[in-house]
Amino acid sequence: MSSFLLPFALLWAGIPAADQLARDLLEQLINLNTDSTHGTTAAAEAVAARLKAAGFPDRDIAIAGGNPKKLNVVVRIHGSGGRRPLLFVGHLDVVDARRDDWSFDPFQFRQSDGWFYGRGTSDMKADDAILLANFIRLKQENYRPDRDLILALTADEESGDDNGVDWLLKHRRELIDSEYAINCDAGGGQIRNGKRILESVQVAEKTYLSFRLEVRNKGGHSSLPVKDNAIYRLAEGLARLARFDFPVTLSDVTRAYFERMAELEKPEIAGAMKRLISTTPPDPDAAAQLAKTPYFNAEMRTTCVATRLEAGHADNALPQLARATVNCRILPGQSVANVEKTLVEVLADDHIQVSKIEQRDTTSPASALNPEVMHAIESATHALWPGIPIVPVMETGATDSKYLRDAGIPAYGVSGIFADMDDVRAHGRDERVKATAFFEGREFVYRVMKTLGSR
Repeated sequence: MSSFLLPFALLWAGIPAADQLARDLLEQLINLNTDSTHGTTAAAEAVAARLKAAGFPDRDIAIAGGNPKKLNVVVRIHGSGGRRPLLFVGHLDVVDARRDDWSFDPFQFRQSDGWFYGRGTSDMKADDAILLANFIRLKQENYRPDRDLILALTADEESGDDNGVDWLLKHRRELIDSEYAINCDAGGGQIRNGKRILESVQVAEKTYLSFRLEVRNKGGHSSLPVKDNAIYRLAEGLARLARFDFPVTLSDVTRAYFERMAELEKPEIAGAMKRLISTTPPDPDAAAQLAKTPYFNAEMRTTCVATRLEAGHADNALPQLARATVNCRILPGQSVANVEKTLVEVLADDHIQVSKIEQRDTTSPASALNPEVMHAIESATHALWPGIPIVPVMETGATDSKYLRDAGIPAYGVSGIFADMDDVRAHGRDERVKATAFFEGREFVYRVMKTLGSR
């Protein structure tokens, strides 16, 4: 029997029913291996079963996707139709994890010393469980919003060719078409030195794009070395790239980020942030100081870095092919063609052929700061954690929000779970989420849902 149907007396002492449900859902999702090999279908079907048991009719639940192993689940709470629908989105898939790398089985939920452990606890099955628990709670409360609320839990956000959000937009857009989306796979609360310092809202993200660099020549016997060595040519080009920085370019989002972060940083860093945003173009000395911190550097400029290298075919032969992969994270609004042109110029060698690995010609636009969304986030944040500032951010990585923004659906990344900035375990060993942070995050999302669901 599903835990949310059990009498409250049988629940853990002192744990509200809504939190107990969220915790049970998290355990169930962790125990379902949804890595790239196993896929998400079993988890999607388990979610659908939970929804049906909670009273959602079959017509309001859809399991769909292009790969039978990697299906998505979408559910809808019908509103009065006074406004366009609102989408909440999360992904069910997780990064692969090997048992030998962990202190315990990564796909077996574990509770210890106030923490929940398991692959996906922080990225992002805790948020999935929170979203699902709150949708079930709203259904049980007979909540009727003035707009449809949609929840989509999807496949292949981490890797693979069957991305769920992309597939739904292309093949079943009617399931998730909405005025805007809340993506709990971004943003969230940050803790430093044991203290909550901010709640971030992701309103933009860089575009992920990799390039292949190749140098070819005729090769030859290694006993007769020549200066025109494919490896040397490629290495010299990469060395030039390593010394190159794209120009500092600030947007409304990153200016707001540095403005608000200046209120939280140490005086030396805060001063550099204030100088950076006080001039046009940005103060170069301030930019150089901030660039010493990789995250701040990534917020200020497009970055391209070599990530893979291969060359040669035999120990006793000159290489006929040397190849490298360069991964770029491109600022919103910047031209992909100009980034490629800049790479060619910086490599400065006609023998180094540059080509895109992913066929992408544009970057994802930023989402305008929506007063309705910001009000809901501020209201919930200040009610639960008075005095915590709200900071808009540009993600330096990538999420499924890029597909939504490309399709004309603004997306806002936010999670109510506070996590330690100096103990990030997503994609890593012994991934975990603090139990109290998980329960607080559930209440935060519930309040956001209610605020955005009714005027």
